[in-house]
Amino acid sequence: MDLNIELPFFTNLLILLVSAKVFGEIFERFKQPAMIGEILAGIIIGPSLLGLVHLTENIKVISELGIFLLVILAGLEINIDDILKSLKGKSLIISIMAFFVPLLCGFAVGYFFGLELMTTMFIGLCIAITALPVSIRILMDLGKLNTEVGQKIISVAIFDDVAALTILGVLLNIKDTNMSFSAVAIVAVMSLLKLIVFIALLAFSYYMIRRLSRKGNFLETTIDKFILLVKGKETLFAAFFAFVLLFSSVTEALGFHFIIGAFFAAMLLSESILGKENLKNIEKTTSSLAMGFLAPIFFAGIGLEFNISSIHNIELLISIVLVSYLSKIIGGYFGSRFAGLHHKVSLIMGFGLNARGIMELVIANIAFKAGIIDNEIFSILVIMGVLTTLTTPIMLKWGFSKIKK
Repeated sequence: MDLNIELPFFTNLLILLVSAKVFGEIFERFKQPAMIGEILAGIIIGPSLLGLVHLTENIKVISELGIFLLVILAGLEINIDDILKSLKGKSLIISIMAFFVPLLCGFAVGYFFGLELMTTMFIGLCIAITALPVSIRILMDLGKLNTEVGQKIISVAIFDDVAALTILGVLLNIKDTNMSFSAVAIVAVMSLLKLIVFIALLAFSYYMIRRLSRKGNFLETTIDKFILLVKGKETLFAAFFAFVLLFSSVTEALGFHFIIGAFFAAMLLSESILGKENLKNIEKTTSSLAMGFLAPIFFAGIGLEFNISSIHNIELLISIVLVSYLSKIIGGYFGSRFAGLHHKVSLIMGFGLNARGIMELVIANIAFKAGIIDNEIFSILVIMGVLTTLTTPIMLKWGFSKIKK
């Protein structure tokens, strides 16, 4: 049913925000991520059912800001030292298998169904990713975030997110070629060179920050003095976003998506640099703006774009959902077994890495906007992201109960 009502922009925004928050609250009451309720709100009030609200250019801009802030929040939850830790010793085996087994399985599904190469690559990428913010939230709800296995899940999820966003940057550079071997090879080499430049910039920034951090609380003291010196309100918040936007601008200039720069910039700014209180204030303000307004609009916007009637290939839907579960759990399980973890702990690792949620939906949304995937594939990937996120807490709860026994 589509009422074909064209409401004013702010009325659309009001309906979208209130619906998203109400449904998000209902889902949170049932110990489920709010984003699932927010997507459902978009489906109900959007073209799929009531047709009250349609996705306009203005709503798309607000959704982009939602993506920007969600990625910053994900970056703030990561410490670069934790990434370096996940790249050492046996943890690296888990990280590699938990990412590349699903990635290759996603490629295989796309190839089997005769999909275009770029579409196939994005399906693989969406299946390979683990949503770090969702994993953190699920482990916190279960009281397992600070356990050894909880920390291992987080470190592998960090690797998955970083690897996925890096590959995303390369794929977006390749998409405008004629897809001949020579054209792709040239763009891939150029993308690699740009990536090396970006990594060098990141490494230099990290080195300088670490060097300044060794001088006691030099950076924190300097930041505090600067805040006292300027008269404007929320100066620290503005300075933080200026730094993030600078990194985003650099990544866009290199031909990568702005969220890659935002993610890495937020990751660089740890507690040792900003100070515990300053970081807490930035996280609180960013979270309020993101989770209170922009993120619900983004997820409800996904609901507006979601179209169940566009899914004609039921075999493809079933295949993507099944492969997403099996490949991630198997990759996490066998990676953990090769790393010497116990059978039951390895199973929990596989379960814990299965939630796609936020990051997968961000990547699917970028691919859809870029015209790389059509509405059918986008809707299938939304279903896959929602299902894996809904079932991960149940599987983890069962896995942890087996360890207790």
